Amino acid sequence: MTFDRSVKIAPSILSADFANFGAECEAIEAQGADWVHVDVMDGHFVPNITFGPATCAAIRPHIKGVMDVHLMIAPVDPYIEAFATAGADIITAHVEAGPHIHRTVQAIRGAGAKAGVALNPGTPAESVEYLLDMVDLICVMTVNPGFGGQKFIQSQVEKVRKLRAMIGDRPVHIEIDGGVTADTAPRVVAAGADVLVAGSAVFKGGSVSNPAPYGDNIRAIRQAAAALAAE
Repeated sequence: MTFDRSVKIAPSILSADFANFGAECEAIEAQGADWVHVDVMDGHFVPNITFGPATCAAIRPHIKGVMDVHLMIAPVDPYIEAFATAGADIITAHVEAGPHIHRTVQAIRGAGAKAGVALNPGTPAESVEYLLDMVDLICVMTVNPGFGGQKFIQSQVEKVRKLRAMIGDRPVHIEIDGGVTADTAPRVVAAGADVLVAGSAVFKGGSVSNPAPYGDNIRAIRQAAAALAAE
């Protein structure tokens, strides 16, 4: 992975057809997705259960680009090595998931993956201030984690602005996860975000046998963000 601040669209396979993950990953990449986002939930840290390392390993051969794995689990440290071995390019852990986020970030990097840190809506930007020199990505949750299709929480835009100022010229991505649409994308990109996770907004209207709507949806989000940047 090389770092740049161009806007990247990372469809979340939480909204994909669970019976066709491999084909879905191939379809969204063919339709213009930059990254593939994998939401891992444990039914404990968040009120839902999704995938584990075996699923990541199974879809890895179907992903040509970046596999962005978001661990919404607690404890997180015991599972880092398994997700790295499964092929995760980026592993993101939550600040709130354990008592030693610095150690968690060290473990992710030690496993050979890029390190991300996620912040729930009620967690302030300042909680990652002393991690900025050792992370590659900060994920701002713009919904409460656990389910797809939720409404965007507007107050998080200011958090993105704060993080953008705190990061300065460091090579750290700001990722937005939750409620991203062609309407909300420009707001967070204007505030400083460069990676947009979108689930239902990408997958709506399409399927493996009819993937063209995926491309239309990805382009709509990208064009809305680009239009604002050009103003």
